Formats: sequence, C-alpha cells, structure tokens
Amino acid sequence: MNREKKIKLFLGSAYILIVFVFLLIFFNNFSFQDFSSYELIRQNREALENIKNSNIFLSSIIFLIGTIVWVLLLGFGSPVFLVGGFIFGKWLGTFLVVFGLSIGATLLYMFANYFLKDLVEEKFSSRFSNFTEKFKKNEFVFFLIYRFIGGIPFFISNILPTIFNVKVRNFFLGSIIGMTPQLFVGASLGAGLSKILEENSEVPSVLELIFSPDIYLPILGIIILVIIGFLLKKNFYTK
Repeated sequence: MNREKKIKLFLGSAYILIVFVFLLIFFNNFSFQDFSSYELIRQNREALENIKNSNIFLSSIIFLIGTIVWVLLLGFGSPVFLVGGFIFGKWLGTFLVVFGLSIGATLLYMFANYFLKDLVEEKFSSRFSNFTEKFKKNEFVFFLIYRFIGGIPFFISNILPTIFNVKVRNFFLGSIIGMTPQLFVGASLGAGLSKILEENSEVPSVLELIFSPDIYLPILGIIILVIIGFLLKKNFYTK
C-alpha cells in the first residue's frame, strides 16, 4: 500500500472513529424516555414554534445546516424528516429535509469516494458485483431506483455507490428525486403529530392517534411506498 492510500485510509478511519465516539456520547446522554415524554415534546414544540415564527428564514437555514451535520456525524436520517414536518409543516419541512439529507449524503459520498473507496470495495464489491453492469447501462435511472427502494442503512447506502463510481451530479439529483416520496410522507406524519399536540393538552389515546387523518394517511402512504419498493426490488434488482 502506497503512502497516499495509507493517508486516505487513516483519515477515513479517523472519521469513522469520530462518528462512533459521537454516537456513544449521544446515546449515553440521551435515552428514549427523553424524547418520548408527551409533556416534554409538547413544551419543546411551543418553544420551537416561537423560534420559527420569530424568523422563519433563519430557522430554516439553521435546520438545513443541522440536517447536513446530522448526516455527516450520525450517518442516518430517520428522525430528521419527522422533526422537519413537526417544526415546519409538511411542505416546507419536506423541502428542507430533502435538500438537507441530499446535501449531507452527497458530501458523505464524496468523502467516502476519496478516503474510503478501497475499504468499501474490499468489504462490499463481491456482494454487489451484479449491480455494476446495471449502473453502467443507465447510472442515473438505476441510482434513482436504488434511492427510492432503500432497504439499506442510510450510512451504507451513501458510501456503497463508491463501488460503482456514480457521478456526484447523478448522486445528488438522484437523491433529491428518489428520496422525496418517502420524506414527504415522513414529514406529513411529523406535521400530523404537531397538529395533534396543538389540539390536545392531554395525552391522546392510541385509537385517537390511529384514527386521526393526520396520522393514518401518512401511515397508509408509508405502506404503499413499502409495497412499491418491494415490487421494484423484486423485479429490478434480480434481473
């Protein structure tokens, strides 16, 4: 291994170590109970609502930057779409989450493509070798479907395309288009939760949550997307 590869491997490993330490600190200091207390969530919603209303442009920029940093440090985007919809509503929330996650994912991909490419190829190339020809035939379309289907941990899904040498432009645009349906549904769910909190001072029952259109419609959307993703995966990935 030449010196340049050693430096790249060292810096890439240092990044992974930083992410691991950050995750360790984060989950050692916060528990699920910290985020699941109805009263705590309700109080924070009011505070966040006041901050947003005082300067929605600045709040949007801060959230966008925070989303990018979240992806780079934690590597996953699951809670972000709920938070985006919860704070900004389903339309603006979707816009901010889509661009924040797409920018963060693209930066992570560029980093991995430069520093972790050899490591990723060593670990994953044999398992995903059947995708190589498909990417070569129509890189953008296949990556778009790859993004839409999901099913791979977000961090892995962002570094895996280094094997296929996906162009940065195709990665970014494919991420925006491919992730928008799921993120819109997720942001709608977050917006629905925010509306329920606004309308109920007491903890709503499970049935009240399930039969609220603001909740069951996004859940129905998630089920539809999962079915579509499953059919695409079955008919596209196996060919």
